[in-house]
Amino acid sequence: MARIFTLGMAASFAAMSSWAAAPAPADVVELGPRPYFLVEQMKDGKLKDKLLSCADRRFEHKNFSIGHRGAPMMFPEHTVESYTAAHRMGANVLECDVIFTQDQELVCRHAQNDLHTTTNILKSPLASKCTQGFLPAQGDRPASAECRTSDITLAEFRTLTGKMDAADKTATSVDAYMDGTANWRTDIYAEAAGTLMTHAESIELFSSLGAKFTPELKSPKVNMPYNGFTQQDYAQKMIDEYKVAGIDPADVFPQSFNLEDVLYWIENEPEFGRQAVYLDGRYNEDGFDPMNPTTFKPSMAELKAKGVNYIAPPMWMLVTVDNGEIVPSPYAKAARRVGLKIITWTLERSGPLNTGGGWYYQSIKEVTDSDGVMFELLDVLAMDVGIKGIFSDWPATVTYYANCMGLD
Repeated sequence: MARIFTLGMAASFAAMSSWAAAPAPADVVELGPRPYFLVEQMKDGKLKDKLLSCADRRFEHKNFSIGHRGAPMMFPEHTVESYTAAHRMGANVLECDVIFTQDQELVCRHAQNDLHTTTNILKSPLASKCTQGFLPAQGDRPASAECRTSDITLAEFRTLTGKMDAADKTATSVDAYMDGTANWRTDIYAEAAGTLMTHAESIELFSSLGAKFTPELKSPKVNMPYNGFTQQDYAQKMIDEYKVAGIDPADVFPQSFNLEDVLYWIENEPEFGRQAVYLDGRYNEDGFDPMNPTTFKPSMAELKAKGVNYIAPPMWMLVTVDNGEIVPSPYAKAARRVGLKIITWTLERSGPLNTGGGWYYQSIKEVTDSDGVMFELLDVLAMDVGIKGIFSDWPATVTYYANCMGLD
């Protein structure tokens, strides 16, 4: 049965056998070999020399380093183990993606309908409650399933165990479908550890670690209102859980792709709203071009006038290539021009970069030919774009850079 983290259980972490299960002392940061490996992949030059000069220093937690769902490059996302690993790697801001169950309780999941890829639900007695059970691949039809948090109650959610987010769409069995982890990730920790969390429990854990909070209000897959639970109720409930826990609003950066959620917080919870983060997903809109500010609707100035102070696009929207060099994009310049603070996502989510880096590197594909480009991109984002923080699936990389460059 899955270990369940409940309110008041923070003290029990020290007794858990996994190194990632127990929180490290607040001043302990362990980076492991990956940042050093990435530095060695870089082209020779001043940036590489600077990063090499920091190899033997003592590393500290940094607000610049944000644990994206924890540390899901190797740990099941949104679990105690993933969050704790991220904090050990120096991430001083941690993210719980917030969604609700059938009984309208808030839990940490990236989407309302991802339980079939992020937990063991398909191999549990709850599989029969899924919106769509497992369908094996047949001919041109890929294997599929859809299991929502709104399909089950909080009590039922607590019986599940987290796994690496993946599915094999060529599978003809549940076991094979669940065994789709990318070859540059690992299941080695998922087999023994995947402790799911409610949003309130994430607040308790992050607070015990001394970390800050960046919860994301996820878009529901059910129609709203849901049994009388409105979108405004949902947005308010997320904030209320910080208020009940006595968390300083200055330590909370609530996020949403829905601009209306951000504006709701600005108007109704101004202490939290002043740090609310508008996750910019307009790349999905017809006609939007991050290289052409005339396509921004609303414009950066209009967003600022509405009270938005933080904007968070994906990395590729902030950079372009000029004469073979990575440089800030027109989008980045427009945001900076009106005083918007910029956060971005997501480093360490693309696998090896020797073939162009995929979606997150699309605007700099022509110069993305090795893993060493990761630090080159990070340096432009930090020093030229001026981002305030960056989400990472393996925060040690960002923590190394932030310490070396003296960032907050």
